[in-house]
Amino acid sequence: MLEILYILLPVSVLIILMIAAILWWAVFSGQYDDPEQSGQSVLDDDDSTSGRSDG
Repeated sequence: MLEILYILLPVSVLIILMIAAILWWAVFSGQYDDPEQSGQSVLDDDDSTSGRSDG
């Protein structure tokens, strides 16, 4: 029963470190710089027809 702790504790610490590293990367790589821009871009009216084929 005690032997499983020798496996579970290092694995859980590694998982926590991986989650922390991913969160650090997301915050400092600009993922959260302007969260409103993506939502606003959906609402912007863009009447351009470039790239659209109607026929």
